[in-house]
Amino acid sequence: MEQSVELTINQENKRAYVRPMNTLLQTLREGFGLTGAKPGCENGDCGACTVLVDGRPMKSCLMLAMEAAGRQITTIEAFKDTPVQKAFLEKCAFQCGYCTSGFIMNCEALALNYPNATEYQVKNWLQSNICRCTGYEEIKEAIMEVLHMQAGKDVSN
Repeated sequence: MEQSVELTINQENKRAYVRPMNTLLQTLREGFGLTGAKPGCENGDCGACTVLVDGRPMKSCLMLAMEAAGRQITTIEAFKDTPVQKAFLEKCAFQCGYCTSGFIMNCEALALNYPNATEYQVKNWLQSNICRCTGYEEIKEAIMEVLHMQAGKDVSN
């Protein structure tokens, strides 16, 4: 039996009718057409489905849609042309692109919550996402560049 749930997604109030077992990932993709969060492993290991919930990264395959009521949900669709996305392009921090939105969401949260993160903290933070196509060095470089830019440091070569 479906139930009504009101969600705040990308600063807009939206209503969905979901079954109690529907995940936030399913609801975002199927209910609202927000397909940036990707279904990867669907058990919380890969991070391709990462969104921000109240400014913190959350694997949307692990959260029920009903649990998201009353919380601020932010998807990759809200982050068009951000410094993190630009840094990913400049550093070629992607390959096939399937996991990229999850990494970008995680990096956005890192920059928001830990603007002075060290390289060690960045490496630890990024362990929650998996990429099977490329190494993590370019991804780490992209987020370090964003953190340095926010801190007003010049990291140009």
